[in-house]
Amino acid sequence: MATYKEKVGTAVQNIAGEDGVVTGQLWYDSSDSEFKYKYQAYGDAWSSGGNLNTARSQANNGTAGTQTASIIYGGVDPATADTELYNGSSWTEVNNLNTGRRGIAGAGTQTASLAAGGYVETPGGVSAITETWNGTNWTEVNDLNTAGAHFGGAGTNTASIAAGDGQPSQRANKTESWNGTNWTEVNDQNNTRREAAVNGSNTSALFIGGGPAAPLRPFTELWNGTNWTDVADLNTGRFAGAASGADNTSALFFGGNSPGIALTESWNGSIWTETTNLATSRRSLSGAGTGTVGLASGGNLDPGGNTTSTEEWNAGINLGAWYTGGNLNDTRQSLGGAGTQTAALAYGGDSPADTANTENYNGTSWSEVNNLNTARGAGGSGGTTNTAALYFGGYTGSNVTSNELWNGYVWTEVNDLNTARRVIKGAGTSTSALGFSGYTTANVALNESWNGSNWTEVGDLNTARRSVGGCGASNTSALCAGGYTTTSVANVESWNGSAWTEVNDMNKGRASLTMAGIATASIAMGGSDPDSNMPFTETWNGTNWTNESNLNSPRYGGARGGSSTAALFFGGHDGTTQSAATEAWDGTGLITKTITTTTD
Repeated sequence: MATYKEKVGTAVQNIAGEDGVVTGQLWYDSSDSEFKYKYQAYGDAWSSGGNLNTARSQANNGTAGTQTASIIYGGVDPATADTELYNGSSWTEVNNLNTGRRGIAGAGTQTASLAAGGYVETPGGVSAITETWNGTNWTEVNDLNTAGAHFGGAGTNTASIAAGDGQPSQRANKTESWNGTNWTEVNDQNNTRREAAVNGSNTSALFIGGGPAAPLRPFTELWNGTNWTDVADLNTGRFAGAASGADNTSALFFGGNSPGIALTESWNGSIWTETTNLATSRRSLSGAGTGTVGLASGGNLDPGGNTTSTEEWNAGINLGAWYTGGNLNDTRQSLGGAGTQTAALAYGGDSPADTANTENYNGTSWSEVNNLNTARGAGGSGGTTNTAALYFGGYTGSNVTSNELWNGYVWTEVNDLNTARRVIKGAGTSTSALGFSGYTTANVALNESWNGSNWTEVGDLNTARRSVGGCGASNTSALCAGGYTTTSVANVESWNGSAWTEVNDMNKGRASLTMAGIATASIAMGGSDPDSNMPFTETWNGTNWTNESNLNSPRYGGARGGSSTAALFFGGHDGTTQSAATEAWDGTGLITKTITTTTD
């Protein structure tokens, strides 16, 4: 007969701290006299993908294909015939449509697609044109029965539906079915509207949202291959959004409206639930993929014109988590930082006046150590340990070239920067560092390299800016992200020791952000846009940015230590005043929860 242990499991263990605890374990922490449970944090997130080659909007209300193998065609540029293929990281231009147009109904896969209807600029008007794609070329086939634009499409290139508008100035509820040769009119939708989104197949689809602008339609209709049925409404009615989903049981609806919004809602077959927003607000974008793995591409930023931005959606992925650490002794912003998550150094900054204070972190609390020689803020930092750091440039009432070296005990003045500037950013170590960007009398792209003795001017950034985020392992490998030009930007550049190269943008444009890690694995924390504090966290894998869990205390102008998987974020401005807050990042997303008990 089975024992109690075999049937139920072992008793709750008595463990001091967390050493040896595994994910999913309940234990009694004798050091805190508390029951605790460790679990993995999961969540849904948009991450940056490769940009389109051609900025466009109103391409088609459902780019055909999947997140890693999709196709986009047509759109406003003005009405274009351009066609591009996505491989999961980058878009490639291929053979164009025979007729350039916008507001196309799209269906199928990357190698077998259908493009129906749309608005043609010359001579001007809606069309009934239908084209099929065989993976290489587009071929004209039999037209729709009713010419129109802003249709939504679902299905394959041999079995699909096109539903939505019949005319550009009217709202129609036309639905047509394609059998691979001809279009046949079938039962119409229940609610008349335009610029709705369609996803799914020719026998299992959803018709979502729609307009005009007033009143916005929150309606959702379900297609079973014969009829449309009204089901639960969106939480927020809107038009010109996009959808992804293989059938009517699981879908994602995102973006839309004028001006563009970032709202994202998830459909489980019964109701819509609001979830993580797009990083870039937009309307008239395109969607592809399933309800759990999706793709958003192009669209109109309104204002700002059409965009090339692509974002990838993943549901139920492991997310990192932020934990509260010990506060700094002095509240401050625009400070310097070096070291690791459990052995860090904080120095300088505004508190609110310029300060020389230096503090050392042991993983739990901060202690004051010897000060900088020159009190200042908005300088650049180098250093991967709390025993060897660098602080250069900054502001003391005017821009300075000052440069100081920390040996674990005292700061020593060493050779200055070539160009005085503030809100400069640094990367590397105390003996191999890089100082880039900043402000003199204007934003600069200047870049200087430190070899342990002297600074040398090297290749400039491609974009002059200030208040950027920066990180890197040495003066031969670094990353510069975000910052301020005339507005907050999302631009990212990578340094290879001789030149800066533009790489994929962050999901969220911002200035005064903080970064930790190396050029191929980093984390961007907090920031401002332009003056409001932001909670956003993104991680970089060397190719793309992924949205992560937000900071507990939104701040800008903070400092950092650690890596992309074990970072420390301290100080900054919380939107009201300087902050002393410290937060530690666990990139594994393993969360420890204290189990609260009560007694009668």
